[in-house]
Amino acid sequence: MTAGRRAVLAAMAGGLLAGCAGPNNGGGAPAAASSGSPGTGAGATTPRPPTVVPSAAASAARPLVTRAQIVARYGRSVPHTWGFDAPGAVHSLPHPARDIALTFDACGGPGGSGYDRALVDFLRARHIPATLFINSRWIDANPAAFHRLATDPLFEIANHGTRHRPLSVTGRSAYGIPGTRDAGEVYDEIAGNRAKLTRLLDAPPRFFRSGTAYCDDVAACIVTDLGERFVSFSVNGDGGATFTAEQVHATVASARAGSIVLCHMNHPEGGTARGIASAVPHLLATGHRFVRLSDALHRT
Repeated sequence: MTAGRRAVLAAMAGGLLAGCAGPNNGGGAPAAASSGSPGTGAGATTPRPPTVVPSAAASAARPLVTRAQIVARYGRSVPHTWGFDAPGAVHSLPHPARDIALTFDACGGPGGSGYDRALVDFLRARHIPATLFINSRWIDANPAAFHRLATDPLFEIANHGTRHRPLSVTGRSAYGIPGTRDAGEVYDEIAGNRAKLTRLLDAPPRFFRSGTAYCDDVAACIVTDLGERFVSFSVNGDGGATFTAEQVHATVASARAGSIVLCHMNHPEGGTARGIASAVPHLLATGHRFVRLSDALHRT
């Protein structure tokens, strides 16, 4: 994706992805950053870049790095980027062909613990696969629905954090939502829900998306060290569950091959379900197909 297109998408996202996180929780004003030009900092050594993520089997087999090890490794690191473009973040599919990945966040807590049953019923009826980024609080509020989603082969479950916080080692905020304050809190945000999902799914999640999708480069390294891959987006499909059905349709129907579309499944009162229900047939008719992230990112 070009820098210009990413900047446009960042502008669309401004103030809208906060719909996933709910009302202002008192963390100060949104950080001034764009996905195309993340902020920079000065002072300390830049953390090492993320390494290649191992297969799910290898990730499950290796010991989970401890909180103390993460704090020792990154406790003094100073981040140099902030936004949607953390090093190693996935914004699009590597072999696009005609594939599009639909991803749906379920945020829980103040941001909404609702369940958009109409959206999920549509995906099932049309046999449309998707990747579901689910927060720990949403699971607690919807245990039966989570179980049905987790056992449905159309869907794969990914990690949307423990408390749905922007991922920062310095406490930076996004849309007024306070971020994690240090490397230890980054670990807690990832590992808490990772442990829950691993227990419930009998396998660790492969992918992680932070609350608001904001992340700095140090936190991105921690995501990788915990065996997951940070997934951003290339199409903000429902504006943090604030778009009307017509806006969702216009945005999603214009997605290009290789796009990762971000929408929400925790606001049944919004326009997401109806917009997706009209956009998906249009994309199918124009030759696109839909895949889960693992189908595209872990091909052998």
